[in-house]
Amino acid sequence: MATQTTEDRVSERLPLSPEEERLLKEGTLTDRAVQAHPRDYFRAMRHGDPIHYDEKLGSWLVTRHEDISAVQSDPITFSVHHGYHDFQARGLQAEFRAFLQEHGGGYFPDAIMSDPPYHTRIRKLMENAFTAHRVKELEPRITQVVHDLIAEVVARGDGKCDAVKDIAIPLTIRIIVEQLGLDHGMEEQISRWSVAVTAQISAMQSRETMLENARQIADLQNYLIAKMKEKEANPTEDMISDLVHAEVTNADGTKEKLTFEEAVSLCRATLIAGNDTTATAIGNLFYVLTTRPEMAGVLESVIDDDRQLNRFVEEHLRNEPPVRALSRSATKDVVVNGTKIPKGAHMLLVYGSGNDDETVFPDPRAFDLTRPNLGRHVAFGGGPHRCIGLALARMEVKVAAREIVKQMKNMKLAIPESEITYTPTVATRTIESLPITYEPR
Repeated sequence: MATQTTEDRVSERLPLSPEEERLLKEGTLTDRAVQAHPRDYFRAMRHGDPIHYDEKLGSWLVTRHEDISAVQSDPITFSVHHGYHDFQARGLQAEFRAFLQEHGGGYFPDAIMSDPPYHTRIRKLMENAFTAHRVKELEPRITQVVHDLIAEVVARGDGKCDAVKDIAIPLTIRIIVEQLGLDHGMEEQISRWSVAVTAQISAMQSRETMLENARQIADLQNYLIAKMKEKEANPTEDMISDLVHAEVTNADGTKEKLTFEEAVSLCRATLIAGNDTTATAIGNLFYVLTTRPEMAGVLESVIDDDRQLNRFVEEHLRNEPPVRALSRSATKDVVVNGTKIPKGAHMLLVYGSGNDDETVFPDPRAFDLTRPNLGRHVAFGGGPHRCIGLALARMEVKVAAREIVKQMKNMKLAIPESEITYTPTVATRTIESLPITYEPR
């Protein structure tokens, strides 16, 4: 492992165009224009400065696939705990934590955003809720939920909708609410909570927006705590009951459960991660289908072939990854691809760039179902922190893709592409609103 993160391996730097030189000098992920269309910035970094310091963001951006893989495979040198918690609510952390202590039942650090060996214990306690077998059993129910929601939209009869606000967001919320055992009809509220939680790693909050987001998170925590106490007394067949009552048998035969604080943080993380990034992936699918007309034909050609449909989903996740970047922090002075990163420095593994790395995925902007290495994309991260809910996310995107083309055709943007706006965050590339027109099938 050490040879991957030392001066022994330095990738070739390529000649840069004047525009790429300008982007390396002036570009930043805090720029809303770069966030909306980041690929030129990513390419400039991969070619000329693959471990690039974004001065305005105050982070080292790791942009090549090989370096991302090396860093996320070494959780001791590159800490998730410090990368996440030390930079949460940047510059406003003490006030953020105090607000939740006073108004939200407590400040509950994200237990899953931790390092081994603690992380290993937490992940074991969560695994039963997210097995591929369990998710496979959910497919008929997920299909029904997705079918019904799209049918509701189509039944309006006006041939137009907001693909993000009317379909992608409520779809994923309905599914995760059902799986967690929460109350139905809370799409708008949970959408607000999701935005508020994600904003804490956006690196783009003012004090005013932080306090409003903290209020939303306090409401979320108070709601979840009440639900958890219900499930503690009367468990049912859902993920909150699984988490509240989860236990693991240690090597010495003793049994261990999650603490209440850990369970709150994991219920919160499951609710937010279980809808936010998957909704982004489905919103991105609508974007692709409405801006690249040939893609609807590609999707239609594979919906009855489960293997090919799975490949379509994987290539979509590589081509339009919902997670742009996630944090790490160097626990010591370390050299990555010839660049020295000081101890304590904040890093971002830029998955959106790694999935575009032409040294791994030739002609990366082409949508190619025949790629022999589709499984190497980093849309779900990797290493010990590979997304625990990836089987559920894949299933939701797959079912959504199938139901979209079964019920809708001739989808087109209802606004100029230049008017599409994105949520201001470095963490995801999330379309805020996507008005479209379509014809029912």
